[in-house]
Amino acid sequence: MTVKITGPFTKEKLAFLRTGDDVLLSGEIYTARDAAHKRMTEMLKRGEALPFDIKNAIIYYVGPTPAKPGRPMGSAGPTTSYRMDPYAPMLMEEGQTGMIGKGPRSEEVIEAIKKNKAVYFAAIGGAGALMSKKIIRSETVAFDDLGTEALRRLTVRDMPVKVAVDSFGNDIYKTGRKKYLEEQK
Repeated sequence: MTVKITGPFTKEKLAFLRTGDDVLLSGEIYTARDAAHKRMTEMLKRGEALPFDIKNAIIYYVGPTPAKPGRPMGSAGPTTSYRMDPYAPMLMEEGQTGMIGKGPRSEEVIEAIKKNKAVYFAAIGGAGALMSKKIIRSETVAFDDLGTEALRRLTVRDMPVKVAVDSFGNDIYKTGRKKYLEEQK
């Protein structure tokens, strides 16, 4: 079964999701990678406001390719998420409710997900062209000097993701492996 969720992405809207669920996201999400995450956490440490309201926000870990004529964004495949692990707990403490990327997360991030009732979604690596087709608008919010890794606000329609870590800390990268190994016996 596929679940459709439209923003704002509140904890209440995400609370019923479970590891392995297929989800179609619609609404506003943000993009940020390593350098943008570092800048955002440095801003918070200095007591500065972030360039967008992070409460109920989902951040997509992506560095898209330049847009083709008539398109808001080029290929937009997910980036390996562990590179954002040093920054993710602080952003969840500020109200971020979701992240989209690929690959497993650290125990510290999973604990922060549980504590803050957030969700980590996995997107399919190598499907950047498909993901791009789900983006209907893109605008740079901050850090334009980072080029493709600038902080952007996207409007997406039916962006396909899978719940990799639910708000209870269930982790598909652990449960999926365990299930696979049991099936091989």
